[in-house]
Parts: sequence; C-alpha cells; structure tokens
Amino acid sequence: MRIHSGERRFACQQCGKRFTHKANLTDHIRIHTGEKPFTCTQCGRSFTHATSLKTHLLTHSGERPFNCDQCGQKFILAAHLKRHLKIHTNERPYVCSFCGKSFLWLCYFKDHQKKHTGVKAHVCSECGSAFTRASELKMHQRIHTGEKPYTCSYCGKSFAESGNLKKHERVHTGEKPYQCPSCGRGFSQFSHLLRHLKQQKCRKLPQFIFRPQDEQSSSPGATLSTT
Repeated sequence: MRIHSGERRFACQQCGKRFTHKANLTDHIRIHTGEKPFTCTQCGRSFTHATSLKTHLLTHSGERPFNCDQCGQKFILAAHLKRHLKIHTNERPYVCSFCGKSFLWLCYFKDHQKKHTGVKAHVCSECGSAFTRASELKMHQRIHTGEKPYTCSYCGKSFAESGNLKKHERVHTGEKPYQCPSCGRGFSQFSHLLRHLKQQKCRKLPQFIFRPQDEQSSSPGATLSTT
C-alpha cells in the first residue's frame, strides 16, 4: 500500500532523505558510511550495492552486446545504451526550476540544483570541506590519507584516480582512442581532441562529441561537450 500512497516512513538521519522501504534506506546509508560489502573475486574491487558488482563483472568478460546504430559505441547494459541515445536526439528532459538550465542526465541535474540550494551533505572529517557528492568526498579524502589505489602495470607509478591511470598508461601503449570525426587524427586524451575541434582545424564538425563511458573515472554516462 505504501507504494501507491507514496508514503516514505524511513528517513536517513544524516541527510534527511526518505524511503518507502527499509532495505532502500540501508543501501543509502552506505553512501555516508563508505561501506562496500560486495567484492569482486577477480580484481578485489568493492561496491556498495550488489547490482553494481553484477554490472562490474561484465567488464571482465569484455562483453558489450548493446550497440548504438548511429555511432557504433557499445555498452554493457541496455539502460546505458538508452541513456546514450539522448546524445543523438539532443533531448534534455531535466530542467532546473531556479535558472532554466536543462540537462541530459538526471545525476548532473541533481548536482546542479544543489548549487542553488547550497546542500553539501558529504563532509570531510579531517578538514571540514563539504561536497555535494559522496564520490567527490572520497576522492578528496585521498589528499589526507595519501592513498593511491590505482597502479600502472608497466612502471609501477600509482594514482589517486582511475581516470588519471588510464591517461598515464597511454604513454606506454601509444593508444589514441579519441579520433577526430572529420580528419581522422587520433588523440591520447579527450581534452586534446576538444582543443583540436575548438580551434576549428576541421570542417563539418558534429554537433556533439562525447567521451566513451568506460574512459571516465567518476561520473556515469558520457561527458557531453558542444563544439
């Protein structure tokens, strides 16, 4: 009955967010505590939710069965493909009621609204710095702990963020995964491709350039930039 009535009896004591079911509250609390009880047996990486672990396990198999018929990008889950297709349709369904800015992704829309409300629920216990997202706090805390969990398999250099490791490893592999859709020139970093495009060295540029989902370290979906 609570599902139909919309009643949310279970409230988080730290941020006030409410839930219909106690199990959902239990999952949510892990955002604040940092608990990650679900561990991958292949690489040791841990996750807050069982569903996140299930999705992660697909990365070891290398299977990406869902293909975009417009650009050829492949995805592990159908939901990721569905979200990606909005890039091509230019759909921005999430509109900020404060300033009117619209967003492609719900997560970015929610983060943006916090700039208006000033809500920063995730606070560093060491220095008091506050953040809108738990992932931002986690990365910040590595400044205090010195933790660098991502290690280069070629030279042993360690990094605090997985994205920085991926960029670094291209020094060894020579990989250039970001290709200009007009001239075909390859780039090792997404920012280098954007700089190339914004300098207008190529004609017939696409309206959107996006970063592949598996090249990002902290945000879901694709990083969208207009040229």
